[in-house]
Amino acid sequence: MSDLANYRKSYDKSALDENEIPQDPMNLFHKWFKETEDFGGVEEVNATTISTIGLDGFPKSRVVLLKKYNEEGFVFYTNYNSEKGKAIAQNPNICMSFFWPSIERQVIIKGVAEKTSELDSENYFHSRPKGSQIGAVVSHQSEVIPNREYLEERLKSLDAEYEGKEVPRPEHWGGFLVKPVSVEFWQGRPNRLHDRIRFTLQDDFDWKIERLSS
Repeated sequence: MSDLANYRKSYDKSALDENEIPQDPMNLFHKWFKETEDFGGVEEVNATTISTIGLDGFPKSRVVLLKKYNEEGFVFYTNYNSEKGKAIAQNPNICMSFFWPSIERQVIIKGVAEKTSELDSENYFHSRPKGSQIGAVVSHQSEVIPNREYLEERLKSLDAEYEGKEVPRPEHWGGFLVKPVSVEFWQGRPNRLHDRIRFTLQDDFDWKIERLSS
């Protein structure tokens, strides 16, 4: 067994003061996202961990790429027939988590996921490289397959089929918009006394801002 007790780090790169933040979490998210991009050290700033409750009753987390965010919420794309897609269809309450270690920050979002419009999914699908479009057709995501060659043979076959042609978006492939109900911003601080500020959506659609103990 490996003992990791000595894996320690002091966090001292920034601070989070509730008296100096926007009143809307999306504005603060945008600020942090751009600051993380500018700071560097994170290869995919838009990588986010999506946690769902599966059909088997267990929570499951996986990393996906955020493709859009605005005042409505956060958008990612997937196969609706995948394990995560089926889980969201049964229970749309999910959690998204961003971890940006280079700048010692996390953002944890609780929200309700809903499918984006057909037009949105169509437009994004056809903005992808053609290989990625064909890959979405090839993969029956989360299904058991016999081997790697099965996928590669399907890819080769569809490459030939769609040579010089537009790849149609599968009906089971599209976007999810996650509308936040709670957004927590975590800034690492010395002595494990981290800054944690939580925004919670109220019935009047204003945001309640609270500081949490580290």
